[in-house]
Formats: sequence, structure tokens, C-alpha cells
Amino acid sequence: MTQAESQSRHAELAQQINDARFQYYVLDAPTLTDAAFDALMAEIGALEAENPDFVTPDSPTQQVGGGLSATFAAVEHLEPMMSLDNAFSTEEVERWYARLGDEPELLCEVKIDGLALDLVYRNRRLVTAATRGDGRYGEDVTANVRTIADIPLTLTDDAPDLVEVRGEVFMTAEAFAALNASLEEAGRQRFANPRNSAAGSLRQKDPRVTASRKLRFYCHGIGATSGVAYTEQSDAYEHLRQWGLPVSQHNIVVPDLTAALSYIEDMEGRRHDLEHEMDGIVLKVNDRARQRELGFTSRAPRWAIAFKYAPEEVNTTLLRIEVNTGRTGRVTPYGVMEPVVVAGSTVEMATLHNAHEVARKDVRPGDTVILRKAGDVIPEILGPVLALRPEGLPAWVMPTHCPSCGTALAEQKEGDKDLRCPNARSCPNQLRERVFFVASRTALDIENLGWQAADALLTGGLIEDEGDLFSLTADDLEKVGFFRTKAGVLNANAHKLLANLEGAKTRPWTKFLIALSIRHISKGVAPDVARAFPSVEALAAASEEELSAVDGIGPTLAASIVEWFAVDWHRAIVAKWQAAGCVLADPERDADAEDATDAVEQTLAGLTVVVTGAVPGHNRDSAQEAIEARGGKAAGSVSKKTSVLVAGESSGSKYAKAELLGVPILDADRFADLLERGLSALDD
Repeated sequence: MTQAESQSRHAELAQQINDARFQYYVLDAPTLTDAAFDALMAEIGALEAENPDFVTPDSPTQQVGGGLSATFAAVEHLEPMMSLDNAFSTEEVERWYARLGDEPELLCEVKIDGLALDLVYRNRRLVTAATRGDGRYGEDVTANVRTIADIPLTLTDDAPDLVEVRGEVFMTAEAFAALNASLEEAGRQRFANPRNSAAGSLRQKDPRVTASRKLRFYCHGIGATSGVAYTEQSDAYEHLRQWGLPVSQHNIVVPDLTAALSYIEDMEGRRHDLEHEMDGIVLKVNDRARQRELGFTSRAPRWAIAFKYAPEEVNTTLLRIEVNTGRTGRVTPYGVMEPVVVAGSTVEMATLHNAHEVARKDVRPGDTVILRKAGDVIPEILGPVLALRPEGLPAWVMPTHCPSCGTALAEQKEGDKDLRCPNARSCPNQLRERVFFVASRTALDIENLGWQAADALLTGGLIEDEGDLFSLTADDLEKVGFFRTKAGVLNANAHKLLANLEGAKTRPWTKFLIALSIRHISKGVAPDVARAFPSVEALAAASEEELSAVDGIGPTLAASIVEWFAVDWHRAIVAKWQAAGCVLADPERDADAEDATDAVEQTLAGLTVVVTGAVPGHNRDSAQEAIEARGGKAAGSVSKKTSVLVAGESSGSKYAKAELLGVPILDADRFADLLERGLSALDD
């Protein structure tokens, strides 16, 4: 073997040994047997014995096997990593496009809310990975990046000798939730959002920690290259895919700005259905020659712009923390903040869930806090900005007594982090919330029985609790000013309320079951309970064992049902409703004639149907009722057990998951056909 051949073989052996050590010590996924590894070490040792000049501090023979760590040394990018100019309105995007001059074709990319990364491959091997840093120099995070499964350590044989890849490291929502749960269990500070968790995970001193965080990566650009040319940006991304690098499937090429703006609008509706956080859309001139003509400013390319969606995380001041007692007695803290616009609406209150959550997040009145409002989700305080906390700010203390009735709050049950007011029968807040809940769409859907009407009925002494609702008369309502006109007669809303109460007496048993406010019985589980126990008498007589034997009823719910019926005033509510003419049961079956259930053909018997998006002629509740009336099960999420997905507009992730699992999909305008014909509707 010549000197050159020996040196080449030494370099090859060193790479193999380092790769094997990385797989073994960092990823816990060895690729070589001990014997094979020892053979490589013996061979490289023999080469170094014959060629002492080959021995360097970087040689595998001079290193401890498990001593890999991130150095965070400065790394100069081969080409600068420029920033992007931002646009926050359609008008700003239109002005940018007009400056381009020739209405070029655009590449639209989802703007991943992660951490920018620069990868350098030489001879198709990953040699360095660095953060963006100041655009010219970044932090060396190569050891940690090698743990990210999406990032190949070697490219395919057709890749060039040199390629610099730009992209984004991110963490999925599922991985983020799992990480925070593990941190909380270990008594450590949680991350505020997936972006921070990705950044923190990438900067770990021990790559094994990074490996455990399940980071992901998508490419969004190319820097320096050798031996490859491409005419379009989208063509460059195809090259990256061919070489084994991941590129987002959501990127598209559009002919003009009109199409780009349509894409921006469409993706905003799907913003929370993606596998990663996204805060906007990047528009790029697709033609590479045109990019070169347009050039750069001192900080950003003229041929690209980032359209930013309305922020979903903002900072504001937490003025105070108050508590509220709900219909089940749960006492919930909530934050009152300086009003701030987030995700397009003004927010000044946000839930804090319970005292444990307040302590875990360590938020205190007077803090600057991070507020998040994702889509239609209730605003949530993520945590404080500790660097801005005033010195000596005291921690918040949970009240010991109910703010509504003054009753001492009950001790927490094992595994229950909520404090509750035990005065369920007469606590004003609980009473009012229960009466209001009876009228909700989730329960009996009684119009004209809003929060103010519920309060007027209780404070006016017309009812003691929700059991008295269906016994109300016109004479009763005339006694309270809220229900009278200035002339002293019943107002229109009062008349409508009486009519709506009468109509609600024949609501389905499932609806009454929800209206009883039995803890843990929700819209999702109520149909399972109602099918197994078709009347309130059957349910009241059931034991915990009988209840637990029903699919969908766990031990916690079974115990809750038994406990509820053991309370005398709970049973009194049932008795009052029945005495007033309410039917708390499914229609009784007549052996000689079809009853109300049999009159509806059971076209969906044994089928699980998921409805998503807008369905003509139905809201969410009525669609569910129509499915269940025909023997089907209305599910909220797509799974392998789903028989059919009914997809309206803005179907989002459920549509994508159905396609992935091979679940049949039916357009929303065919829902009536499905109800009538069952799965045979799919044959058309």
C-alpha cells in the first residue's frame, strides 16, 4: 500500500469508527458488533504504527469513545445567511411584487417557526452544522445535529462534492407536549413553546439529550455549491430531495401574486393542522436568473419576502389573578391583563386552570407574561418573562374559601389538582352556571334562557335550582321585572322562554343526560351511556361494576354516576323534571308497531362516522344526532376504526389523516345520501 493509499484508508477508517461511536454512545443504536468495531480499531492502530505522522488529536485512537459533546465554537458560513423583509398586510406584499417589475412566477413556502440551521456537506458527508448566528458566523452544533433523524449524515452518490443547505429545525406538537410532561415530572422548568424547545434542545452540551428530543428538519434553501446548477428555486428543492434531504410538502409554485395571496389565505385556515408551528408564508421569485438580477440589500434578498400572520403569542402585563366557581364546583384561577391584541382579537382575560398550574408556571400579578391564542382556542398564559419581573414580586396564593358563597374549599382528591366548593346545592355561582348550562346547545338548547335570565330566575326566587325550570308559569315570570315590559305585562322573551321550555321536554335522553351536570359526562361520552342505559331509572339503578362494563365508561365516570344518584337533591331534580312532563328516556318499544327509533331506518348501524367542516343543512350537534338516530356512532377524530369521513370546506388535518389511513371520504353535500343509504352512497 502506497503512502497515499494508506492515508486514504486511515481517513476512511476514522470516519467509520467515529460514525459507529456516534451511533453507539449518542443514539443508543449500534451499527457494528463489538468484534467488527475492534477489527476497525486494530486496523487503524496498525496503520498508525507504520505511519506515526497519521496520529493526531482527532484520531479515534486518541479519543475517549463516549466523549462527544457540542462545542458551540464559531463557524463561518460559506455564504451569508441573510434575513428576510417582512410584510404584515396584503398591501405590503402587493407593493413588494410591484417593485419586481415583470410579475414573475413565485415559490410559496410555509414559514416554519423553528431555528434556522446551516449544513455543509463535503464529498457528500455532513461536516458542519451551525446556527444562523449573526448571518456570517453561527454556533457549531454539529454533534447535536447528527442526532436528528431527518438530517442524513451522507448524501446520495449523485450529490455534488460541496453543498451548503439551509433549513429549519423544529419540534412537533406531540413531541413538545411529551417533552414538557417529562420536564414537569422531573421538577424542571417547561418550555414556553415548540420553537424555544427546539432551540434549547439543539444547544444541549450532551448530544444524547438532543437525541431524546425528537427534533425534525426541513430545507428551505441552498448556499454554496459546486458542480451543480439549477434554473429555478423549486428545481433546487427537487435536487435536495433527490440527494436525501427533507423538503416541506406544503411548498408550491404559483403563476402570479393573485394565486400567492390565495395560498396565503388558504394556509392560514390550515395553520394548526400542520406538523409544525408556522407563522407565515415566504414568497420567493422562482427564477434563479431573476433572483441574481434583483440582488440583495444589506440584510435581505430583494427577491423574497415573508408575509407574517397575526401573532398568536404576545407579551402583556398580568394585573391580577382572580378565581371563579363553575357549575361543578371547580374553582378556577384566571388572569386579568392589560388588554392586548393577539390573533386578531383583543384579549384581557385568560384561564390559569388551577392553583397547581399557577405555581408550576410561576406567574405573579405584576409580571410581564407570554399570552397565546392559537386559532379558536381559549387564550392561555404560557408563563412569565422572568427577565422583566420586578424585584420582590410576591407569589400568588390560592384562596381557601369559595369566592361566591364563602364555603371552605374541599381538599383535593388523589390525582385531582382542582379545588372545589362543596356547597353544590346552594352556591350562587354553581346554581347560576348549572341553570345556564341546561339551556346550552350542548344540553337542552333552550333559547331565551341566557345567563341574565338564569340569574333573574334565581335572584327573583322563582326557582331554587334547575329542577324547577319546567314548572315555571306565566304568573311566576310576571313577578320578576326582568320578564316584564314597562307596562307590567310579560315581555316577548318571557313568552318565548315558556314555549321553549315546553318544547325542550321531549329532547332526546342523551341531551337530558348531559343537562344533569353529572361530573365527567360530556357530549362525547353521553351517547355511549344513553345507549347502554336507555332511561334515567336504568342509569340510577346501575352499579359501578355494571357501568364500568360498558365500552366508553371508565371507573372514574362509573363512580361519578353512582355518587351523583346517591345525593337526595339530585334525585329530586330528576323527579321534578319528570313531574313536569320531561321524558328522561328513549321512546319505549312497542312489540306490535314500529316505535320512534325503528321508524328511522338504521342505515348506519355499526358504522363510525366523522363529520368535519361545514355540512349543508346541519350544525355539529344536528349532524351527530342524525348519525346516532340511524344507529351510527359520531366520532370526533379519524382513526383506523372510522367507517367514513364526511368532509366539508376547511376539513384540514382530518381529511389528510383519512387519506393516509385509506378511510372512505364523502363530500359534505352527500351527507343526506349517506344518512338515507349508508355506505352504498359511496358507490356512486
